[in-house]
Amino acid sequence: MRTILHSDCNGFYASVECLYNPDVRDKPVAVGGDADKRHGIILAKNEIAKKYKIKTGEAIWQAREKCPDLIVIKPHFERYMRFSRLCRRIYADYTDRIEPFGLDEAWLDVSSNAMDGKDIAQEIRKRIKNELGITVSIGVSFNKIFAKLGSDYKKPDAVTVIPYNRFKEIVWPLDAGDLLYVGHSTKRRLNVLGVHTIGELANFPLPLLRSNFGKWGDVLYTFSNGLDNSPVMHMDESTAIQSIGNSTTTPRDLVCDRDVEIIFTVLCDSVCRRLREHGAKAREVSISVRNSTLESFTRQMKLLTETDITSEVIRAAMTLFSANYHWDKPIRSLGVKVAELSPASAPSQLTIMCDEAQRERLGALDRSLDVLKRRFGSFCVRPASLLYDKGLSSFSPKEEHIIHPVGYF
Repeated sequence: MRTILHSDCNGFYASVECLYNPDVRDKPVAVGGDADKRHGIILAKNEIAKKYKIKTGEAIWQAREKCPDLIVIKPHFERYMRFSRLCRRIYADYTDRIEPFGLDEAWLDVSSNAMDGKDIAQEIRKRIKNELGITVSIGVSFNKIFAKLGSDYKKPDAVTVIPYNRFKEIVWPLDAGDLLYVGHSTKRRLNVLGVHTIGELANFPLPLLRSNFGKWGDVLYTFSNGLDNSPVMHMDESTAIQSIGNSTTTPRDLVCDRDVEIIFTVLCDSVCRRLREHGAKAREVSISVRNSTLESFTRQMKLLTETDITSEVIRAAMTLFSANYHWDKPIRSLGVKVAELSPASAPSQLTIMCDEAQRERLGALDRSLDVLKRRFGSFCVRPASLLYDKGLSSFSPKEEHIIHPVGYF
């Protein structure tokens, strides 16, 4: 039987900021975006702020309605990355099988360690508190899913053990939404089926789960029954990148195609620069659109051939947008993502529908601009179209992007 730990730093961004700002430690503190630029959401909060029922992801103005004295600090990702590395150095004293799940979480497989799993978890918890000044909650179980559930079970600064012989007693009474990847939408659909707890999900007929959720039904069944056997990666391994994307809430509502093209130009430049940095090309482009009443949709399309050329991704994004949006309402946010990635060095199928010589020139131009932007910043060379509205185009998702958790799969 394996012994898996999941360590989760409590209120990570806010905890780190309180270390750098000791005067605010005893006050309600949150880390958030720039409310003036409408990037004003709560990214993390300390334990005092949690008492006011402030939620991660809600708007700063909503949080301040609950807690007028809330102190909001802008994020400093270099600090969080440093503390993330320091945590992993401590983990490495107990195992070399360490799999990050974002900056603030990680799974550890300590099966080969002679110490008891709970003792290891308690020792790690105490060391991080004493050596780094922040706290962690750690789940101990026989697979990754229940270890993750254990770290969420009791917070802050706690260790929860979910052993194989008691997992039904501990896990099955919990709300189905507590299970990894059961979000609001999936939870609503499960509730309609009469499934409210993890135990009810585990005992729901698998054929009916498949008919309602497709392949995802198998995942839900596996997770809820404790059948997950996915390995914890070695600390030197890295997960293959499946997609690359950027999104933004715009400084003002977008009201015409020109506004949208400005935002897509900035986003696609960031996405394609990252694509080229990873030595990859993409075959699929998708966009996400959210209007002023927060209704949203996504659309995707396959390209004629793999690409890392910025102008081609911009053109695909605009094609998708024009075909699917008819300006019944202004737009609040946009996103672009590329997927179906392959190595840039891999042979690609030529097509008579493309001018390959022109594509070679565009690719060479993009790579030359990459060099300039690495040396002098993203704003050193820009398309003239972005000068039409500098208020819309003066953001750089390549440098300012928020760090999101990596996917479990």
